[in-house]
Amino acid sequence: MPNKQHERIHSDDRNLCQLCMSELGGIYADLGLTMDELDLLDMPRRSFTVHFPVRMDSGKTKMFVGYRIQYNDARGPTKGGIRFHPELTIDDVRDLAFLMVLKCAVVNIPFGGAKGGVVVNPKNLSRNELEQVTRGYIRAIGQFIGPDKDIPAPDVYTDEKIMIWILDEYERIRGRHVPAVVTGKPYDLFGIKARSYSTSLGGIYVLEEAMKKVGMDSSRARVAIQGFGNVGSNAAKILHDKGYPVVAVSDSRGGIISEDGLNIPEAMKHKDRTGSLRDFPGSRNITNGELLVCDCDILIPAALSGQLTADNAEEVRARIVLELANAPTTTDADEVFFKKKVMLIPDIIANAGGVVVSYFEWSQNLNNDYWEEEKVLQKLRNIMITAFNDVHGLCHVESCRMRRAAYQLAVERILHAEKLRGNL
Repeated sequence: MPNKQHERIHSDDRNLCQLCMSELGGIYADLGLTMDELDLLDMPRRSFTVHFPVRMDSGKTKMFVGYRIQYNDARGPTKGGIRFHPELTIDDVRDLAFLMVLKCAVVNIPFGGAKGGVVVNPKNLSRNELEQVTRGYIRAIGQFIGPDKDIPAPDVYTDEKIMIWILDEYERIRGRHVPAVVTGKPYDLFGIKARSYSTSLGGIYVLEEAMKKVGMDSSRARVAIQGFGNVGSNAAKILHDKGYPVVAVSDSRGGIISEDGLNIPEAMKHKDRTGSLRDFPGSRNITNGELLVCDCDILIPAALSGQLTADNAEEVRARIVLELANAPTTTDADEVFFKKKVMLIPDIIANAGGVVVSYFEWSQNLNNDYWEEEKVLQKLRNIMITAFNDVHGLCHVESCRMRRAAYQLAVERILHAEKLRGNL
């Protein structure tokens, strides 16, 4: 049976997909799309279901099911993660592939969108079995992926080790080096610098551009961050190092707050030492719910979906909400924030830094090159700031929420590419 962590991750993704689809319904109507345009957006270009055998450690052979959906490639080769999950379905993969199309279009990188994975609980596999499942899956879909077709990446329960197995198996099939076939690789083997914190840093670049729009001073802007995993902790550390007073942070067990600002590096050590942020010296304990409505200027939900709802949105005191988590804000709460003139920066742009740096990794691999970290960060900053200003500008013209503007811009770019190709 899947554990609660499995269920939570899948629930977050489904909430993200539902939020996206409800937003798009109104956009489709407002844009007056033709049936041809609607059909083109609603149908993935290619869908694969594969069944492949793996010899387990017991000596027995077991059949596994894998999926890959390449949703739309009008703007470039498709891009998207590979996940290993016991509850994965073809419908999940299709919806997540469509979201990748939209995300790549919003930040205006030359990719379409894809997603894939294997129906398996990796926690039930030995290291050898995990490797054989990975290689078996790539043998099954190998002829359909490639640096000019479809570029996989890590996702739920896959990591850089698995990406190297994918690279190695694909190169065995092709009989040559093809480092650009997959991103998310370790730096020492065709990876890229800054990947581990690219999602957090990309969001902060967007945040700082948003602060200029509302006239907010970074030295006085108090920040609260819900979630202290990779994305949340990196965001907290980056902001602390930049001189922002980070007044509250939390993990799954609860949070801590100090009106004078927290020492984030020490808080990270405390969590490593004790397994929790709670009882950190010089702070007082709070709940995750209390963090969301604490006295702060910037709120960064970086944990689970559905945290900001109609029940607590009115109490949120922040002037800017930066969604580093997927779908942390419900539609009702989004409307409340719009009426309160709280700037909500939606996940589709706020947490797009990861796929942008994946694009850079693919680019450097095509040229058999390694980029210096300064180059990676400068190009990331340029793309994220341009994307934010594109969305913010449309939001101003249309007098709408930023989430709606982001999805509208993505749809318009995808359809424009299809028209240029003569498909519409």
